[in-house]
Amino acid sequence: MVLSMVMIFIDHRTEMLKPVRYSLSFLLSPIQYVSNMPTRLMAWSVGSVKSRNELESENLALANQVRLLQRRVQKLASTSAENRRLKELMNSSEIVDDRVIVAEIVGVDPDPYRHEIVINKGSKEGLYEGQAVLDADGLMGQIIEVGPMTSRALLISDSTHGLPVHANRNGVRAIAVGSGILDKLKLTHVPDTADLKVGDLLVSSGLGGRFPKGYPVGVVSKVTHDPGEPFATVEAHPTANLDRSRYVLLVFSEVNSAQQALELAGGEKQETSVAIEEVVE
Repeated sequence: MVLSMVMIFIDHRTEMLKPVRYSLSFLLSPIQYVSNMPTRLMAWSVGSVKSRNELESENLALANQVRLLQRRVQKLASTSAENRRLKELMNSSEIVDDRVIVAEIVGVDPDPYRHEIVINKGSKEGLYEGQAVLDADGLMGQIIEVGPMTSRALLISDSTHGLPVHANRNGVRAIAVGSGILDKLKLTHVPDTADLKVGDLLVSSGLGGRFPKGYPVGVVSKVTHDPGEPFATVEAHPTANLDRSRYVLLVFSEVNSAQQALELAGGEKQETSVAIEEVVE
């Protein structure tokens, strides 16, 4: 003990034992490393080895996160497709001469034998019965019922619908009638000698004043000539996406716009006359 106290005093006050301390620390380093191995091994084990419950919880959390990310990707894809359709729709509205507004389809008739849709525009926007409904690719149908906030439209594929058309190539006229199938139209009373070919574009002729002239309706997909029959069997594929369109264009024809203006002017004139009569009385 006396020797130890003397060595501590000498080491503290002088530098005589510094080489000895250095040599001893070099010799004791392996011993210190080995003695610290259990602590380091325990720390590594705790950080590397997890219980079954922890692994299951972590896997469940990662799986839920993957589902959320997949949902966001799906939503992004849907939004991108919707934006693309809206862009196509707005580009098509730029080449339309008549006044148009954009509406959204909010309902579809569940009856498979009735091809009708419900849109989110009504009389407040000036819609009227018989108004033409289009999408970015062609004529879809017409308004058959107008409400204050919504309206009902009949698609051209409905079996009760028909519209006059003519071939864009040579002007051959016909009546395109719905077949009850979304992707097929029938042309009625087409003479067997009519010059119609597969691939001919059919556009609205404007006859009858119901539909505006010049809008794509369908493309001829089948022409059958039966010997001895006076009329040919002609089928067409609608150009509009009747089963996929989400947004539509509502066309205001010049004739209808003029009629609305006259009705409005007449109503105002009548109100003015009534007011004058009341003042006179």
